[in-house]
This record gives sequence, C-alpha cells and structure tokens, in this order.
Amino acid sequence: MNYEIVFKPRSLKDCKNIPKAHLAKIFEHIEKLSNDLTGDVRRLTNFTPEYRLRIGDDRVLFQIEQNVLTIYRIRHRRDV
Repeated sequence: MNYEIVFKPRSLKDCKNIPKAHLAKIFEHIEKLSNDLTGDVRRLTNFTPEYRLRIGDDRVLFQIEQNVLTIYRIRHRRDV
C-alpha cells in the first residue's frame, strides 16, 4: 500500500537542527516508508504518535490514518 506523506510544521522545524548529510539519509528512509512501511518501524505503546522509524541515532515519529502517513517529529534518539 502506498501512503501519502504529510509533514507537520513541528517536524519541518526539527529538520533545521539536523546536519544535511543525516537529513538526506532520513528523507530516503521516509520515501521507502511510504511503500508498505519498510524499514525499522515499531509500534509504540501508550504514546501518540503511534509509530517510530529508527534511522541510526535519529527517530521519526509518525501516525497512519487510512492512506495518509503524518510525520510529527524528527529528533535524535536522546531527545525523543
């Protein structure tokens, strides 16, 4: 299933603090994520948003509603 990716304003602000080399890698993984949730995806318990994607030391927090994948935060693992 292909998902439409939507970025929340807070996730775009998070991107400003990430080095460009890491950011390129993150966006590659997000693009792969839109095709059948490939990657290191884990469902979180008692937490909103419901899912996280691990990319090295960075984490992408997102939620899925029907065919829309909404990205809430992109942070280093110690900050999430």
